[in-house]
Formats: sequence, C-alpha cells, structure tokens
Amino acid sequence: MTNPQLITALLATTALLGPAPALAQATPPSSASASDVGDPQDPNQQQDTLEAANPGADDQPAGQPVEISGPGANRDEGEIIIRGTYIPSPVRATPEVVSVLSAEDIARTGDGDIAGALQRVTGLSVVGGRFVYVRGLGERYSSALLNGAPLPSPEPLRRVVPLDLFPTSIIASTVVQKSYSANYPGEFGGGVINLTTRSAPEEGFLSVGGGIGYDTETSLNLGYTYFGSSTDFLGYDDGNRTLPSVVQNAFDSGNRIISGADFSQQDIKNIATSLDNASTSLIQKTYDVPVNWSGDIAAGETFDIGGADLGLIAVGGISNSWRTRGGVQQAGTRGGNDELVASSDFDYLSTQNRVVVNGMTSAALNVGDQKVRLTGVYIRDVLKEARASIGNAFDSVQPSAERPDETIQTGATNYFERELYDAQVVGEFQFGDFNIDLRGSYAKTRRDSPYERRYSYLFDDEIGDYVNDLRSPAQNATLSFSELDDELWFGAVDVAYFLPTAMPITLSAGYAYTDNTRSAIRRDFDFRPVASLPDTVAQQRIDYLLSDFNIQTFDILLRETTGGLGSAAYDAGLEVQGAYGMVEIEPTSDILVNLGVRYEDGTQTVTPQILFGQPAADPTLIANDYWLPAGTITWNFADDMQVRVGASKTIARPQFRELAPQPYVDFETQRTFFGNQYLQDSEILNIDARYEYYFPRDQIFSLAAFYKEIDNPIETIAANVGSSLLSTFANAPKAELYGAEVEFRKYLPFYDLGFEEGFLSDRRITLITNYTYTDSELFFPDGETSILFSSPTEIAVDQVFDTTQTLGLTGQSEHLVNLQFGFEHEDRLSQQTVILTYASDRSTNRGPNRTPDFIEKPGIQLDVVLREAVDLGGTLVELKAEGRNLLGTDYEEVQTLNGSELIIQNYDRGRTFSLSATMTF
Repeated sequence: MTNPQLITALLATTALLGPAPALAQATPPSSASASDVGDPQDPNQQQDTLEAANPGADDQPAGQPVEISGPGANRDEGEIIIRGTYIPSPVRATPEVVSVLSAEDIARTGDGDIAGALQRVTGLSVVGGRFVYVRGLGERYSSALLNGAPLPSPEPLRRVVPLDLFPTSIIASTVVQKSYSANYPGEFGGGVINLTTRSAPEEGFLSVGGGIGYDTETSLNLGYTYFGSSTDFLGYDDGNRTLPSVVQNAFDSGNRIISGADFSQQDIKNIATSLDNASTSLIQKTYDVPVNWSGDIAAGETFDIGGADLGLIAVGGISNSWRTRGGVQQAGTRGGNDELVASSDFDYLSTQNRVVVNGMTSAALNVGDQKVRLTGVYIRDVLKEARASIGNAFDSVQPSAERPDETIQTGATNYFERELYDAQVVGEFQFGDFNIDLRGSYAKTRRDSPYERRYSYLFDDEIGDYVNDLRSPAQNATLSFSELDDELWFGAVDVAYFLPTAMPITLSAGYAYTDNTRSAIRRDFDFRPVASLPDTVAQQRIDYLLSDFNIQTFDILLRETTGGLGSAAYDAGLEVQGAYGMVEIEPTSDILVNLGVRYEDGTQTVTPQILFGQPAADPTLIANDYWLPAGTITWNFADDMQVRVGASKTIARPQFRELAPQPYVDFETQRTFFGNQYLQDSEILNIDARYEYYFPRDQIFSLAAFYKEIDNPIETIAANVGSSLLSTFANAPKAELYGAEVEFRKYLPFYDLGFEEGFLSDRRITLITNYTYTDSELFFPDGETSILFSSPTEIAVDQVFDTTQTLGLTGQSEHLVNLQFGFEHEDRLSQQTVILTYASDRSTNRGPNRTPDFIEKPGIQLDVVLREAVDLGGTLVELKAEGRNLLGTDYEEVQTLNGSELIIQNYDRGRTFSLSATMTF
C-alpha cells in the first residue's frame, strides 16, 4: 500500500471513531478524589469541590470553557490534575509551559486574523504582520498545527504557514506551547502554535456581519493600480490572465522559447502578441484608493439523533483591503573610507489590494465517550500590486546631468494567488482506562503568479525624456510566470493507558507519519528588439511600447531567460516518521512528572530539474534520525501556585526555500532570495522554568526563564552576485539564546472600589500585560567552516560572517512588551480596550561583504478596540470600532557604519479606523 493510500485508510478508519484530542495525556477517573480537593468543611475547599464538579466555570472571564484540539491522547477536562484548583483547566491539563488564547481573548483585541491576535501573547512577536516569532527565534524555528495536524505553506519563501491567512472567526482557541513534549513533532525551536477550529455549538445560531475601514495613508489618497481583470475585487481572475493556448503549447513543448530552430521569429512574435500586455502592465495613478470592506456569515446547530449529538458549523467570509506604501529603498557596500556607499537609491510608491476569501465547515459527532470531528478549511488569499519608483542605480548607469536624482523610472505589477485546502478527521474514544486518538489529514496549497512584470526607463539628456529601447542598461521589460504546488499527507495515532495503581500513572505512546511534497517552476522572459528602436517608439509608455503593432512592426521578440540564475524548476520532499513514548506520574498530590522520548526519522530532498538541456544544480539529500528526550516536573505547591521546570532536545530542519537554488522575489521587501542546497539540520537544547500564581477568576502572575543552545543555526545573509544583491542562507557553528518572561493579568471590579451602585457597579477594570527579554549570540570557534550556495567547498566561517563582531540571531528583538488596559461589563458584552505593543530593534539580514546587519525598527503600536452588544427588536447585534497604529509609527529598516547610514527600506504606516457589526439570530 502506498503512503497516500495508507493515510486514506487511516482517515476512513478514523471516521468511525471519534474527535478532537485535547492538550495532553489523560488522567484516569480514579485519579481525582476528595483528598485532591481538600477539607470539605473548609469554605474555600467547598468552593474547590464545586469547581471540581463543574470544571471550566472560571476558565475565562466570560465563563466559557476553552476548546482545544492538539496532539496526544485525550485528557478529560473534568478531572482534577493534582491540586491546582484555581488554575485554568487548559493550563492545569498539561505539564508544559503554554499560553492559551481563548475565543474571548481573541475577541477582546478585535484582530481580524490570528497573526494579529498572537502578537499579544507573552514572548511572541509578529513580523510583517504574517509570521510569528517565538521567544526571539525567527519563523523558521516555529511551527503551526491545525487541530493537531501540520499544514503546508502556500509561500515559496517559507515552509511555515503565514498565520494571517486564518481569520479569527474560524478559530476557537490558540495554544502556544513553549516547552517541548515528546507527543509533538521534533521540529521545535521557539515553540509550536496549535490552532483549534470551531466545532459543535452549544446552541444553534446564525450570524451575519460586515465592516468598513479607512487608512489615513491609503484610503481616498494617491495610489497606483492597474486593470488586471474585471473581477479582481472578488479575489478571482475572470480568465484574463489565463495563458493563451499558443503560449501554453510553447511551454508544453519543453523547448526554450527563443528565436531559433524550435521557434521562428514569427512564432515568437505571435506568442508575444497573444499575451495580455496592456491590462497587466499599464500602471495608473488614482487619488481615490477604495476603503477597506469585509463581510462574513456563520451558522451552527447541534442535533440530538438517537442518543448522539451531531454538531454542524459553517463559516464563510471575504475581506478586501488596500495598502499604499511610499518611502525610500537603498542598497550599498563598504567604501574606501570604511563608510557605507549607496549603489542604488530609489523613492517608491506601492499600492497593494489584498482579497481573502475563507470558508470552514465542521461536523462533530458525540456518542457517549466516543467522538469524531470532520473539518474542512478553504482559504484563498490574493494580492495585486502596482509599484513605481524613481532614482538611481549607480552600479549600472551614470546619473543624468539634467536629472541626477531621478535618472531611472521603474514600474512593476504583480498578481499572487494563494490557496489552501485542508480536510481533517480527528477521532477520540475511550474504553475505561484506555484512550486512543486517531488523526488524519490531507492538505494542499498552491501559489500561482501569472504576469509578474518589471520595466525600466532611463532619462536621456539629449532627448529630454525617459526612454526604453529594451536593449540598454536600465532600459528593459521583463515578464515571469511561476507556479508552486505543495501537498501534505498526515496520519497519527496516540494511545494512553491509566495504570490501576495507587499512584496515578499514565503511559502513552504514539506514531505519526508526514509526507510533504512540493513542485515549483518559474519561467522568465524579456522583450528584445532585433534592431534598435526609433526614439519615438522608445519614448512610448509601456502598453504602447509592447503593443501588438510595435511587436510586429519593429520585430520585438520575447526571449526566454529562464535559469539565468539557479534552477528554473525543482521538486522537493520531506518524509518524517516519528514515534514516542511518555510516562506521566503523580508521586504526590502536588507533584506531576512527565518524561518522554521521541524517535524521529526524516528524509528531505530538493532536486533541481533539468530544463532545455541545461546542467542542473546539485541536489540535496538530508537523511537523519534523532532521539529527542523531554522531561518536565510541575510542583503544584498551593491551590493557586505552581512551578514547572523542563528540559528537552529538538531539531530544526532547513526549509524548502532555504535549500532550493532558485531565485524568488519577496514582494514585501522587493529583495531577491536564493537557496543554499548545502545547509544542515540544526540541533537544539532547551531548558525552561516558570512560576505561576493564579488569582481567582483566571487572573495570573507568572515569571519564566529559558535557555537554548543551537548547533548549526541557519542565518539569513546578504551576498553580492555581480551587481545584484541577494539574500541567502548559511549555517553558523553555534548560537545561544536566553531570556525571561513576566505576565500579569488582573480584573478589578468597581464594586471592590466602592462603586456598589450606578453605571460602574457591574463593570470591572481589565489589565493584561507581559514583557519578554531575550538575548542571543553566535559563536565562531577557531577552525569552524561554513558552505555558501555557490560551491560545496567548505570555507572559513569568517568569510561568511563578521566574526569580529558580537552577533545575535537574526529576527530577535531584545525587548517585547504587550499591554491591554480596558473596561468591561461583567454580565454582557461591553468592552473598551487600549492595546499597546512594542518590539525593540532586530536584525533581519547579515550585511553583504561582512558589513553591519540590516536592522528593523518595529517600535510602538497603539490600538483601541470598542465592542458593544445591543438588542435590536430581539436580535443581538455586536458593534465594534477599532483604531490601529494611533501613534502613526512608521516602518524603517536601516544599515549603519561609522556614522554613515543606508535606508534599506522605509515607508509611512497609516492609522486605520474601522467599524463593523455582526447580527446573531
């Protein structure tokens, strides 16, 4: 039986069983006793007994239990785990260091996607609004699961899923586990983020919502756009970008599309004129960039079918947002006076229109202790961008005498389609003291980028105008098509057995199989006339310049340049088999010990494909197996306090994009990335400790410390290739990271302050704050080597890294601060919350030629979210008003050396204001 067939069989078997595993291993019903609660004559302990009988009553301010579905055999939330009466059950139910973001927490901050919500969690920062960094480690050291199953990524630059793809409307909870346990995959650096989708509702509902938003830098202001197609505003192309048959046939021929033996000049001109040139290349200025808007609908119901409960839920939504960025982009190198000298300097303006369409359906069947959940998720994320810039490229052309600061004009249009399909079955069932969970999933992502266009005009002093002869430096027009498909099959089984002993002991074990495959291809072209163009033609705007008339009249040929740098196509795969064993012991009523080990065997390949007879780059094969031990001791020395100490070994594998020898342009930074096929796995030693003190009603003070030692960490470095600047990757010998976290959550009712009557009597103050300090350092022992993408030969590490400087890990902020302060009604929805987020400067890239790092300055963001529920004729309406980035913090990334500075990228970030309403029937 093939691997996909094996997983299909597991999915079919699972459908007969039952759902969502909880956070950790189970504790037997016999483990809870009166002695766990305390003296029944003590009033405080009487309350403890009541809470033991009604678990989850105080897990959230709103009084709703947190729904969690993650790896490992189920732990029944109805059981007391050692003491910990006042400790929320999601935290009590796991011996690991975790942060739990409930639906109520997500709603309070008003974030539209889960990435935005996660930046409020202790130790987490979100880079680019999309990728989550845990404890100062970049997104490559974190992983994301959906209901305990891994996800493929639609990003060619990352294996990690961008979490802004997931709207908060489909998420019931998010658990961030920062200390490792053997039931999780071995790729665990900073932590793992497990998203749980909404399942069966307690009561039937139908909700419809919509909203509008205004951005001070974008909405109704100057921006750029291009036509594309008539249905772009819905996130779907109307067929305008579909490849004409003559182009598709040329692609399918397997021949390079150039004038010669395979294609005549007329063939090439026919191919060029069949392309949609005008509507995908002409950038137009507008002073009326639309406002943002969104809409969503959700419905759910639970049915009693002969002693079983069947819960159905469906969620769908669409959002259409615009963002204009205007600023400066520079690049350079070290000059003779040991200062930075610019090699390019451009002012730019970019307008992006992003449309996200999402849908989720879930069916949950409960038959006594047997449960099953089926979940389907669809997300389509489309980004359409028009970008123009003006400035100089000193390394390729001399500045114009007439316009020395505006010698070159460039334009670019992009259209990126990303889609995620995910189908899951999660089963959970119990037979007395024996629990078994089964999980299976199939997920596919695709990324299609038709008609990536770039063009450049040069100011001609003699003509007195900008010209593009399609032949000279800084005078060109290029076109690219790229596709990426990523498939992931996953299956897992987890079992737990509660030994019938006086001392509570749980034995658990599991097996997981993952098969992730990827195929990617990129075809690059430029337009090249056979002879010089007349000046009157070279002065034409781009849609006229590349018009059918000019192509046929002046013999402008489409010329394929695919594979000019690296591989045009590659196939990649990662197959992982993992098995673990764990034991959880409660030697006393206040001690919980969790010990486990995971064996993981992984084979990762990246195979460049040969196109047009060109020699392919070296293939990659990384085949390793690991024993990964993990252990945590929890001392629950009071009903409301506990201390956890843990240690583990984990790994981090290179991502496909870090290995693939193919150039990719990151549309966010306009930086070109190129993989290094000689990277190695990283191995990590983790040590964690945390003290937790819980007040009544889910209030907390916690203090944590952590330490990580990383062998062969993968770092992002800049490299000069000719006159081009690339970002690539290399293994450093060793790194250490350490830090501390503090978290405080407090609710203060106004009646405790003497306001027993009036408006404030049923309201309370909410204070939620956390701070994370992180420091890291790379170490370069004498004699250590590294390997760059250009050659498999090992070279001295100081040829790759500036070993004379103290370097920290890229992506790591030393200080992270989150603060939420607000007022909320204790009996109904009425919240007014001020949210402040701060991240200190962090390195994004090692500088080229051992120059200083590129430094990003995230700064402070101040938001305000107001939520209010009103009853309109028996219909509940939730109103929400949001103000984001109220301080107007801008984006800045710089490089400095001896008083000189290059602005790698900066732009103004607007203040955004939005209003939305959701009606629930």
